Amino acid sequence: MVVQIFVAIADTYFIGRLGADALAGLALVFPLTALMTNIAAGGMGGGVASAMARALGAGRLDDARALVLHALVLALAFALVFTALAWTIAPALYRLLGGSDAALERALTFNYVWFSGAAAVWVCFFLSAVLRGSGDAITPGRYGLVTSMLYVPLSGVLTLGVGAWPGLGVAGAAIASVVASAAAALLQADALWRGKLGFTPKLTGIPLQARLFAEILRVGAMGSLTTMMSNLTAVLVTGLVGRFGVAALAGYGVGVRVEFMLAPLAFGIGSALTTLVGVAAGARAWQRAVRVAWTGGLIAFAMVGALGWMVALFPEPWSRLFVADAQVVAASVSYITHVAPFYCLFGLGLTLNFASQGAGRMTAPVVAGVVRMLIATLGGWFAVEELWLGLDGVFAAIAAGQIAYGCLIAGPLLIAPWGRKRRSILARGLL
Repeated sequence: MVVQIFVAIADTYFIGRLGADALAGLALVFPLTALMTNIAAGGMGGGVASAMARALGAGRLDDARALVLHALVLALAFALVFTALAWTIAPALYRLLGGSDAALERALTFNYVWFSGAAAVWVCFFLSAVLRGSGDAITPGRYGLVTSMLYVPLSGVLTLGVGAWPGLGVAGAAIASVVASAAAALLQADALWRGKLGFTPKLTGIPLQARLFAEILRVGAMGSLTTMMSNLTAVLVTGLVGRFGVAALAGYGVGVRVEFMLAPLAFGIGSALTTLVGVAAGARAWQRAVRVAWTGGLIAFAMVGALGWMVALFPEPWSRLFVADAQVVAASVSYITHVAPFYCLFGLGLTLNFASQGAGRMTAPVVAGVVRMLIATLGGWFAVEELWLGLDGVFAAIAAGQIAYGCLIAGPLLIAPWGRKRRSILARGLL
C-alpha cells in the first residue's frame, strides 16, 4: 500500500505533463473511477473478506470453499453494471459537472477505455479479498508490488510515448491500469488454485446459494453504500468546483490526489482489521474484536495524519511537482491547506469502517457517510452562495465533513463497543 502512494504520484505526474485539460478531465472521471475502485476493494471487497473470515472463524470450511465461486460471480455482475453506466450515463454526468471542450474529450477517452476493462479490476480485488479474508495478506501484497512495478513504466510509456512515438495520452494510462489489474488477477488466481487458502477452490459442482450471496451482500451492500455516499460527495463537490473554471478543476484534481494517495495506507491497515475482527466475530470474541479495531484505527490516525501534515506544511512545492500553471497551483494549495490537516480523522474513520465490516456492524459508518456528504455539499453550497467565500469555502466544507466522518465512526465504538449489549442481555437472562 505504501507503493500505491508512489504509483499515484507517478500517475499524477504523467497526466500533469499532458496539460491542464488532461488534469481537469481526470478530475471529472475521478469520482466514478474512485466509486468503482472503492466498492470493489473496500465495500463489496470488504463483504467478501468478512464473509470468508467469519466462515473460517466459525469452522465452516464448505462455506469458505463455496464463497470463492460466489465472489467471482458477483465480481463479473458488478463489472457489467459499471461498464454499462460508463457507456450510457457517465458522459452526461461529466457535462453536468462542468466538463467541456478538451477537458471533456480527455475525460471521455479515459472513461471508455478504463471501464471497458472493469472485469479485470473487479476480479482482481475480489480474489485479493478472498485471500485477505483467509488471513493471507502477503500474497496479494506481493503481487500488488510486482504489478505496480509493471504498471508505472508501462503507464509512462503509453501515456507520454517514447522516442518519436507520442504515446496515447490519457488512454495510455487507462490501458496500463487495466493490464496491471488483469496481471494481478491471474497471479492471484494461480495462488488460489495452488492451495494458498488451505484448500483448492472449485468452479464446478458447487450450487449457487442465495444464503452465501446474502452473507457477502449483507456487509458488502452497507459498505458500498458508505462508498457511494463518499463518491456522491466527490461528484457534488466536483460540480461546485467546476463552477470556478478549468484551472480550479485541475487544481482540485491535483489536491484531491493527496487523499487518493493516502487512502491505500488506511486500506492496508483496514483490510487487516476486516479479517482479524471478522475471525473474532465469528468466534464471538468481541473484546478482542474491539481491541484490534482500536489498535489499527489509532495506527492509521498517526500514519495518515503525519503524512497529511507533511503535505499541508509544504503545499506549493508538492503541487508544483505535477503542474506549473500558477492558477492551478493556487487552487491545489488552497485545497491542501484546508483539508490535509484533517486526514488523520479520515484515516481513523476509514480503518474503523473496515473493522465494522468484519464485525458486521455498519450503522455508524453509514450515518457518518451521510453526515459527511451533507456537510461537504450543502455546506459548500452555502459557503459559496450565502457567505461568498468562493473556492476556499468549498474546501473548508470538505474539511468539516472529514472531521465529522472520523468522529461519528469512532465515537459510537468508544461509547458502546460491539458485543456489550449482547453480553448484558445474556447476563440478565442468566440471572
